[in-house]
Amino acid sequence: MSEKKQPHDVEDTGHEWDGIRELKNDPPRWWLIGYFLSPVFIVVYLILYPSIPLINDYTRGLLGWTQIDEYNESLAQLKIIREPFEKKIEALSAQEILSDSEMKRYAELSSKVTFGDHCGACHGSGGQGKPGFPILADDDWLYGGTLETIIETITDGREGEMPAFGDQLSEREISDLVAFVIASSKGERSPAGHDVFMGETSGEANCVDCHGEEAKGDHDMGSANLTDKIWRFGGSEEAIRRTITYGVNQDGKMTRRAIMPTFGTKLKESDIKKLAVKVWSFGGGQKPQEE
Repeated sequence: MSEKKQPHDVEDTGHEWDGIRELKNDPPRWWLIGYFLSPVFIVVYLILYPSIPLINDYTRGLLGWTQIDEYNESLAQLKIIREPFEKKIEALSAQEILSDSEMKRYAELSSKVTFGDHCGACHGSGGQGKPGFPILADDDWLYGGTLETIIETITDGREGEMPAFGDQLSEREISDLVAFVIASSKGERSPAGHDVFMGETSGEANCVDCHGEEAKGDHDMGSANLTDKIWRFGGSEEAIRRTITYGVNQDGKMTRRAIMPTFGTKLKESDIKKLAVKVWSFGGGQKPQEE
């Protein structure tokens, strides 16, 4: 250690700012030792580890260490740890995984990367959804929220469809239908719009065929519940009018796009089961119906 001196006993450089003097204290001895040894450390590092880029290659170092090798070793160790769990996953059904707290937790944690790679871009990292894509962290399901249905959705994908009514309905009928949808989401009535919804006007919209008499949707058809204030494409008057006018997955640039790709050929069956458990757990998926 360097000798400790009081500030008034130390020579200064003659520089002073706002009463603060620049002193000529020597650095601590440990700092000086480290400073002078640092070139030695650099030389040793360059000899032992890959460091210097060449024209077509790089110096390998005497130890032959690489980050890729270290990564592969860590991955191999992880596979050894996961192997007994993965064998159990393959032997269990999704419902059995859900019923086993240990396997459920393993499925949720081990599917995090898979979900991020294949699902997070559209549905968000926590299933919170994004504009134009369904929220997975609620309990609202277009096609049903049982494990079996979720597995079917992940495996085979989904492609929603709704006719474009822009050429079928008059402007007045569309306005009345927009008013009906907004009123239904608030638990209110809109008599004129209800007539359009039921197909009782000249435009014969017959929305009731897909959304049901109570406008609560149909899981078999994937039609939306119009009474729950959950909007995939927005719940403003303008957004609803666009959906009614141009439909879903119809021709034209203004139509809504609602296509989920199939993952049955991209993911292993065990990965799909784990994803289904994770998605089910996001918002409290539906329990299987008792027979």
